[in-house]
Amino acid sequence: MLEAGSRKRNQPAPPHVIFEALTEPDRDPTRPWLLLLDDEQRPQTLQAEKPRLVVWSSIWNKRSDATVRFDLPSDGMAGTDLRWTLLLAEPLPEPSLLGHMRKRLNQPINANLRYTFGQ
Repeated sequence: MLEAGSRKRNQPAPPHVIFEALTEPDRDPTRPWLLLLDDEQRPQTLQAEKPRLVVWSSIWNKRSDATVRFDLPSDGMAGTDLRWTLLLAEPLPEPSLLGHMRKRLNQPINANLRYTFGQ
């Protein structure tokens, strides 16, 4: 698997809370954050090491080989320096599709999830 993209951003919640949100994205129906498009599917948790690591299966029907790794180190304060990494088998998709995939990961993780914690 090749690293096809990665982004690190601070989340205001501690690692154990982010871990729970990633492993149970529908746990709080009053705060939905994993909003999928028509050509996407709910990921399965492939690996979970509480509270530091979560690996998802692909959210894309067209690229079922993809996996998403989430590293959840503490930021030394009360938050998490969450990093997602998109891993794909060769051949990598065209640049436009790859850009779309990266954007689609960034939206739910670094916008929607983050906003559920008040930022």
